[in-house]
Amino acid sequence: MTSTMPSPAPTTAFTANSAAEPSAPLSALPAILGTYKRQAPLFVRGDGVYLYDEHGKKYLDLVAGIAVTSLGHNDPGVVNAMQEALATGLIHTSNLYRTAPGEALAQWFVDHSFASSVFFANSGAEANEGAFKFARRWGGTQGFTHKHHIIAVRGSFHGRMPGTLAATDRPAYRLPFRPLMGGVTIVERDLDELARALHPEKTAAVIVEPIQGEGGVRVVDPEFLRGLRALTRERNVLLILDEIQCGLGRTGTFFAHEQIGVVPDMLTIAKPLANGLPIGAILVNDAVARAMQPGDHGTTFGGGPLLAHVAHHVVQRLSDPAMLQHVRETGAWFGEQLQGIADRTGQVRAIRGKGLMWGMDVHEPAAAIIGRAFEKGLLLVSAGEHTLRFLPPLVITKAELAAGLAILESVMLA
Repeated sequence: MTSTMPSPAPTTAFTANSAAEPSAPLSALPAILGTYKRQAPLFVRGDGVYLYDEHGKKYLDLVAGIAVTSLGHNDPGVVNAMQEALATGLIHTSNLYRTAPGEALAQWFVDHSFASSVFFANSGAEANEGAFKFARRWGGTQGFTHKHHIIAVRGSFHGRMPGTLAATDRPAYRLPFRPLMGGVTIVERDLDELARALHPEKTAAVIVEPIQGEGGVRVVDPEFLRGLRALTRERNVLLILDEIQCGLGRTGTFFAHEQIGVVPDMLTIAKPLANGLPIGAILVNDAVARAMQPGDHGTTFGGGPLLAHVAHHVVQRLSDPAMLQHVRETGAWFGEQLQGIADRTGQVRAIRGKGLMWGMDVHEPAAAIIGRAFEKGLLLVSAGEHTLRFLPPLVITKAELAAGLAILESVMLA
């Protein structure tokens, strides 16, 4: 009789405490911690609005690294800026010392925004965490002992770090990490509720995204934002605008809030700032800047000379009037084409967006459409279980978008 006993499981040279051993063999675990479900195959090259895998297959990229590579892949200007920075041999000095690229980039933002000072971070989540600290530091200068509370609005996504996670309205992200950081509250996107929540002696700041990206690409009502700005001024509360995803040209103006007529006290930006290199920033007004003192906050890498030099090139490109006009015109056309797909397929519940940032609510799970599109060479990303999110490089043409839309329509009808 043939034995049906399974073969012994492979062993490893080193075994930790047996009570803490993983359920799967170590060889089956990914070398990169499995916090993402990465799609195969392996990408090896990028060019313009396309990525290429190890087999030479081409994929039209309507994700742009989640609103990051706004100038596309392998952009000659970005590559040249990187080479210029590398040629100096000055890649890192820490923030103990001055460098020309960091100061030039900061001055550019001061010259082109409401800000009087800029703090450079490494990512969007770090920028928002820093903004919370700045708000609390400012609150402590206003004559009240407990003016440190932060308020976010329903539908928000501000990051996955301790403070930003507490301000992020995604239960699946929050639940495994409770208890969350205290002193942060999420309220409905309603001025009456905010008026009840904002306390002049306790509330330091309100944070809001002009367009809620992860929250389903929901364009926040300009009247709401204007009312919120008036309310925060009345209550002596800081207004933080999070333009990490919707800022830097994506909506057709360099800053999204330019279209609303609202000036924040702090602005956080990141994703496309250096077209893929890791840098974020907090832009602050004079009142916040004066509250901050040496030693109040820090970063080892933020605003280093290599990143700052590339970012300086990128912001000049993204703020160019011709670029912004292209985004407005192409974005309006793209929205019309999405509506056409909705009308023809009957598979769409709603479409929302502005510029080249759009969301499409679909009946079937978004992941199913994304998977079929991937097989046909189209990269898409979701913004919730039933929402497709479109964040193409800002340099994309109508012809390139039309090719992607044709694939999208075909897989929605499959």
